[in-house]
Amino acid sequence: MSESETTRIVLIRAVNVGGAMLPMAELREISTELGATDVSTYIASGNLLCSPPGDPAEFDRALEAVIEERYGFFREVISRTPAEVSAALDAHPFEIVDDKYSYIYFLVARPDADKVAAFEEKEFGGDVRQVIGSDLHIRYAEGAGRSKLTAPAIARGLGVQGTGRNLRTVRKLLDLTEA
Repeated sequence: MSESETTRIVLIRAVNVGGAMLPMAELREISTELGATDVSTYIASGNLLCSPPGDPAEFDRALEAVIEERYGFFREVISRTPAEVSAALDAHPFEIVDDKYSYIYFLVARPDADKVAAFEEKEFGGDVRQVIGSDLHIRYAEGAGRSKLTAPAIARGLGVQGTGRNLRTVRKLLDLTEA
């Protein structure tokens, strides 16, 4: 397996907001302690690039456990290969008016079809969304900060947690995996 095949884009839900502080230098240190190589972060919102040792899902769960133990809060860790993130970007079903309004919300698991159907029927103003596999695609009408399509609404509606990144960040993370 080549080095690029082992690279993961690791996303941590809701850090450095609402008092859940996780310094990126410490995230890099923890990841290295857990055996990851080629460790880097991008902006202070829980974006980690690394090559984890062994099973990526085991690394994700270990990272969740260390964060909870050291910082006193639990946050889901969701990772994808660059190919999976690129496929999600290519699958984005909405016209991109501005990258800052278009998001991919990476989910911890594929939501049940009945929950997806009910969620996609709900009204969220002019915000449009569609679940494709284990990703929720969103185009906010007036920005994520003004929307009723919030993280708690998504988690309740779909029955799974996730973490969103705007398309500018998604593209940058992909670029960084190729650097």
